[in-house]
Amino acid sequence: MDIDDYDPMDTGKVFAAGGWQRSPLCGPDKGDCVEINLDRPGLVAIRDSKLADSPVLVFSAAEWDTFTRGLTVKPEVR
Repeated sequence: MDIDDYDPMDTGKVFAAGGWQRSPLCGPDKGDCVEINLDRPGLVAIRDSKLADSPVLVFSAAEWDTFTRGLTVKPEVR
């Protein structure tokens, strides 16, 4: 599947239900998190853990890598 062909309302057909993962750092009720799914090669899916049937954001692996690297880079001081 190509990211351009993805329909955010069709998650059940695209991403395996058992493939969703959340951080062990989630709140005690496990509802204050996002979940990711890496089942599709080259794609990263993200959803709200409280809304399993909601639309899912999907990024290419390159976009996800850029995003996560940006989380760890210290901003330049000017």
